[in-house]
Amino acid sequence: MNKFARIIVFCFVLFLVFAPAVALAQDSAGATGTGITLTKTSLGYLGVGIGAGLAVIGGSIGIGLIGSRVIEASARQPEMLGQLRTLMFITAALVEGLALFALVICILCLFVG
Repeated sequence: MNKFARIIVFCFVLFLVFAPAVALAQDSAGATGTGITLTKTSLGYLGVGIGAGLAVIGGSIGIGLIGSRVIEASARQPEMLGQLRTLMFITAALVEGLALFALVICILCLFVG
């Protein structure tokens, strides 16, 4: 099974784990309520959690791929290690900045939206 299929299966399993909690949520009246109430805030928390998790996962996968490619390249051409290291740090900083930007957007969507 390739990586993409594993990620899809993992997301589906997470959905199956957390979906009953959202579906069986009760309103403030308790068990005597008339039905299930999903508010904008509760769905916002769920969306922010999923978005922040995906941002962190994406950033960490990107930085891991950058590091592995630099190690491969330095094994092939050891004399280029200085330039490769500089490019690695610049690229890793951009990927980390993008992940941080996504986290900030998630938090803004929670409090502003």
